[in-house]
Amino acid sequence: MAELNAKHLVAQMLGAAAKVLKKDWKESKSYAEMEFTKLAQTIVMIQTNHALGQLSTTEAKLLLDIQKNAMRSVMLTLEGLGIIAVEKAINAALKVVRDTVNSAVGFVLL
Repeated sequence: MAELNAKHLVAQMLGAAAKVLKKDWKESKSYAEMEFTKLAQTIVMIQTNHALGQLSTTEAKLLLDIQKNAMRSVMLTLEGLGIIAVEKAINAALKVVRDTVNSAVGFVLL
């Protein structure tokens, strides 16, 4: 399994989210950078701990859901960003890294 690089994941996810949030990107960029960094770090931690047998597939999916929910909550605090825009941005970001992440962790995480 290939080892995931959090910085690379963040760059890919930010690129996808920026396209979705284009009219609100200036206001949301710093929040998105912070939240996608946390998400990427969580994904890398999941890969590492799952490979070591310290995290089950179920636990990994729960940890990812917790981080996604936290990210959604933070992004929704921005004035002008609605739930649909935030969901589309998160979904686009995860879609762009889905194959890389799922291949690296060895199961369907995203």
